[in-house]
Order: sequence, then C-alpha cells, then structure tokens
Amino acid sequence: MIADTSISGIRVARELDRLLVDRGKPKMIVSDNGTELTSNAILRWTDDHKVAWHYIAPGKPAQNAFAESFIGRLRDELLNETLFRSLPHARAVLETWRADYNDDRPHSRLGWMSPSIYAAARRSAALRYTDGSAQRTAATTCVCRKSDSAILVMQSAKDRLGFDDPDALDRPMEWGILV
Repeated sequence: MIADTSISGIRVARELDRLLVDRGKPKMIVSDNGTELTSNAILRWTDDHKVAWHYIAPGKPAQNAFAESFIGRLRDELLNETLFRSLPHARAVLETWRADYNDDRPHSRLGWMSPSIYAAARRSAALRYTDGSAQRTAATTCVCRKSDSAILVMQSAKDRLGFDDPDALDRPMEWGILV
C-alpha cells in the first residue's frame, strides 16, 4: 500500500510498471472513472503495455465487488480508527496493517490460514505436481478502485482470499487502487 497526499495518473502508471515487474502483466484492468485513472498517462500506459482497461459504470461499485469488500475492511479496521499524524506515520501504520493482513491474520476462506502460509502451501503442492504442467493457468487481470483516501493498494491473486474456490485462479487478479 502506498500513502501519499495525492496520486496522479503518472504516479499510478509508475506503480503499475513496478507491479508488472513483481507480478506479471495483467490482461485487463477494471477501474472506476477517477480522473487519475482516465488520464492521458493511463491511456498511454495501457497502449504501451497492450493491457485492456475497462471502466465500471458510474455509481456501480458492485461491478468491482472484491475491491469494495477489501476497501471497506481497510476503512473499517484502519482508516476510520486512526488519526494519522504525518505522511510517514500513515505509511508506517498502513505497512503494519498490510503485513498483518497478508502475513499473520488467518482468513476463514483459507481454512483459517494466513495468506502467506496458504500461498506457501499452494506453491509446495504445485511443486509436487508431476504431470508436466500446471493444473490450470492463473488468470492475470486486475481490479482498481478510487476513493477519497490518498492510498494505493495493490494485491495479487496469490495473496487474495478465495484460493479454496476451484475457480479462484480463473478470476481476475485484484489490484485495488485507492486514490
């Protein structure tokens, strides 16, 4: 998660470039119509990287339900409960929350394992697959969402909830952008 006073389309494009290195290229990004997500920088980025971009209908957050659920949890558990003293304080608190959410906190959808333990178990199981190829292809698309907060949140399919769902890897990778 990235906290800042504002996040421009250029900054979003730069963060997407960083994510391409870390997570691979998505086939599609779904977002709302925030100005930083409809900017020339983003249009140029999608054209340069050959990534499709789909904008949800205005006023239809249900079209981006996974991101909405995550954003609601972030807002309820952290943003509404914390008075940030400074930008460095906000960054530190957000990183602590992110680490807890992804590394320590058990999730019911993962059999009460933390995402990092679950991902390690999946990697271990995948390494034991001996048929010569992966059981199925992991989809690589992403979901973005804008809010009033100046926070960038990106999360891959490897870290998200729902891996016990047999179709989870066939659904989009979730990267939620809160700006």
